[in-house]
Amino acid sequence: MFEYHKDKDRYFEMQYLTARDFIIPFIQTSKKLDPDFRVLEIGCAEAGVLKAFLEISAIAVGIDLNKSRIELANEYHQEAVASGQIQFLNENIYKLRPQDNGMELFDVIVLKDVIEHIPEQEKFIPHLSRFLKNDGVIFFGFPPWNMPFGGHQQMCRSSWLARLPWVHLLPAFLYKSLLKLTKQAPAVLEELMEIKETGISIERFEKICRQSQLSIVNKRFYLTNPIYKFKFGLQPKILFSIFAAIPYLRNYYTTAAYYLIQK
Repeated sequence: MFEYHKDKDRYFEMQYLTARDFIIPFIQTSKKLDPDFRVLEIGCAEAGVLKAFLEISAIAVGIDLNKSRIELANEYHQEAVASGQIQFLNENIYKLRPQDNGMELFDVIVLKDVIEHIPEQEKFIPHLSRFLKNDGVIFFGFPPWNMPFGGHQQMCRSSWLARLPWVHLLPAFLYKSLLKLTKQAPAVLEELMEIKETGISIERFEKICRQSQLSIVNKRFYLTNPIYKFKFGLQPKILFSIFAAIPYLRNYYTTAAYYLIQK
């Protein structure tokens, strides 16, 4: 069921289609994307998302800490790299300044399924403003921590554990014991425990935005994550506004939160 995590071609295609059919239209509801607009994706992996932006004449930069994934991104985008339409950096965003690598400020910054992996989000989110034009926007797409698979337990080796909703909400010592009992690979166990520490709720995300003097331009909560269309053949479903407006409880049934933020 979750072989797409190992199949990079399929994963790349799903990221591309999700960006083309859902992320870009969501951004365009509030931000006009003129030809040659500049887009930065943080945590770009193989940059399937950026492929959709290249198709609408973006000038793109992708950043990721994982060197092997940046190498794959360069392979997937050979022509665009050669033409200068896209550039990839194996860097830590904290160590970059906008003027580094000839970098200019960006019209759009994209973080898809990334913010829930990053520690010290109160420090990280306001840091992004340094790379953003005054009229630029930041797109965040993430699974709220309390949603059925907000712990990314679908990565587990154990098939039954990978399909067990809300298991990540167990106390840390019980969750870790269960992961060890089911003989998860050390790297997977470490990543899942890190996500338990960094997973973010809708309410905390919005609080950080307010504290960072960032305005929420638009937001959308999905009962069925758009990428599930390409993973499982499930049609995306937006939450009814009455359910999307219930604080805290909405985290349990929102499988994807889309936000557009600006200074």
